[in-house]
Amino acid sequence: MPDKANHQRSLPRIRVLQVEDSPLDAELVLTELQADGIDYDVRLVDDEPAFLGTLQDFDPHIVLSDLSMPGFSGQRALELLLAHSPDTPFIYVSATLGEEAAIAALREGATDYILKQNPARLASAVRRAMREAEEQRARARAEAELIRVQRFESLAMLAGGLSHDLRNLLQPLLLAGDSLLDYQDDPRLARLGALVRDCGRRGLEMVQSMLSFARGARRAEQVRAQALVDALSLLLQGSVPRAIRLDIEVDDGELSFEGNHTELQQCLLNLCLNAIQAMPSGGVLRVVASKARLEQSFFLEQEEAQPGDYARLTVSDTGHGMPEEVRKRLFEPFFTTKEGGTGLGLLSCRRIVYSHSGVMRLDSIPGEGSCFDLYIPVVRPVAETPDMVEGDTTLHGNAEHVLLVVEEAGQLTLLTDTLDTWGYEVHASQSGTAALQWIEACGLPDLVVMDADMSLFTSERTLAALSDSGYRKGVLVLCRVDDPADAPIFQVPGRLHRLNKPVSTKELLQAVRDTLRRSDR
Repeated sequence: MPDKANHQRSLPRIRVLQVEDSPLDAELVLTELQADGIDYDVRLVDDEPAFLGTLQDFDPHIVLSDLSMPGFSGQRALELLLAHSPDTPFIYVSATLGEEAAIAALREGATDYILKQNPARLASAVRRAMREAEEQRARARAEAELIRVQRFESLAMLAGGLSHDLRNLLQPLLLAGDSLLDYQDDPRLARLGALVRDCGRRGLEMVQSMLSFARGARRAEQVRAQALVDALSLLLQGSVPRAIRLDIEVDDGELSFEGNHTELQQCLLNLCLNAIQAMPSGGVLRVVASKARLEQSFFLEQEEAQPGDYARLTVSDTGHGMPEEVRKRLFEPFFTTKEGGTGLGLLSCRRIVYSHSGVMRLDSIPGEGSCFDLYIPVVRPVAETPDMVEGDTTLHGNAEHVLLVVEEAGQLTLLTDTLDTWGYEVHASQSGTAALQWIEACGLPDLVVMDADMSLFTSERTLAALSDSGYRKGVLVLCRVDDPADAPIFQVPGRLHRLNKPVSTKELLQAVRDTLRRSDR
C-alpha cells in the first residue's frame, strides 16, 4: 500500500479532455480517477467544434473518449487529435467496443481502451499513458539535442581545419616582420616590419581561439560506468524495436574514470542508434562496460602509447556488418551510408574518445555484425587533502538535516559523502519526486541543496512543489558557470542561493553554512 500511495503522489495535476454525451457516464469515469488519487482538471465536450476549440484553449494532457455520440465519434476525435497533437495519449472509454474494434483502434493510434462495464483498469491506464508520454518527450528532446550537437560538431571540425591552415599562413609573417625590423636605417621598412609582426601575432591569437572552440571546453568529472549505461538505457527506451533484444552488462559496478558524462552518453547513444539501423530484421544489441589492461603492443603506430588500466565501453550488434571499402571511409567527414545521414556521428564519437585520451577499435564482419570498443583510461581521482579545510571549525555542521536533490548518481554520492563527513544529516534524492515523497514522510529539512540541471522532474517544478509543501528556508542551487542570472529556475519565488559547478569541498561547505545562517535570520 505505501508503494501505491507514493506512486499516486508522483503524478502531477493533469488536464483531461473528456469526449462524452452522457453526464452520468462522464461522472463515473472521473470517480475512478478520484478514487485512485489522480489530481486533474477536466473539460467535457460532445461535438467536433467544441473538441477542436478545447484542444487549442485547454491543451489537454490526455483525452478520454466514448466511441459513438450523436453527430460525433471517437474515431473522428482520434483523427483530429493525431493531426493536432500526435503525442497526446488517447484512451477509448466505451460500452460498445468489441475486441476487433479495440485492436483496430490501437492500430489507428489510440493508446488504450477501457470498457465502461469494467472501469477498474482506467486509473492505471491513465498513469501508464502519462508516464509513456513523458518518456517519449524526453527521448525526443535527447534526439533533438543529439542532432544539434552533431551540427555543432561539423562547425567545430571546419573551424579546426581552417585554424590549422591559417596558422601555417600566419607563421611566416612573424618571421618576415622580425626581419624587416632589422632595417632600422629605413624607418618605413621598420614600421612595416612592426605592423606585419603585430598583425601576425594577433592572427595567431585568433587562430588559438578557433582551436579552443574546435576542441570544445570540457568539464572533467568522475564518470561511473553504471550510471552511464543506466542513463543510456533510459534514452533507448522505446527506440529499440521488439525484434531487437537489448543486453546491457556492467562487469564492475564501481568502475569509474575521469571524463565528461554527457559527451560519452552522446557517443554511446549514436553507436546504439547506428546498430539498431543495421538490424532491420532484428537481432541482438549489446552494451558492455568492463575493465581492460592495455599493453604497449596494443596501440597503433599513430597513437600515443599509454599502457595501463582502461574502461572498455563496447557496443556490438548482429546486423549486416560492413565491407572493407566502407570501413576504410567510416571516419571521413560527411561520408554516410544512411539516407538523410550527416556523416558526422562516428567522427564525433572518435573526437570524444580522443579528447578523453582514449582509443577506439572497430571489428566488423559482413553478414555477422559490428563491434565498437571505446577505451577510456582509468584515472584515479586525486583525493582532496583534509588540511585544505581542516581546522576550520566554522565549516562543520551541527546535524542539520540537508535534503540533497541531484539526478546524476556519481555526483550525488560524492556530495552526500562530503556533507555527511562534515557533520550533516543528509538525505539523498535522485529526483524531485523522490525528494517530495521524503518530505511528506519525514518532514521539512533545514536546507535543500539542488542541482539546476534536472530533466525528468525539473528543478523549477521541484522548487514550486517545495513551496507548496510549506518549505520556506534557503535553497542552495548548483549551477553551471554559464547559466544566466535570468534562467527559469531563478524566476521561481524563494530564498535561492547560487553556487557554480564544479565546486570544491571548501566552497560547498562554506555555501552551506552561509545559506543556513541566512535561513536562521
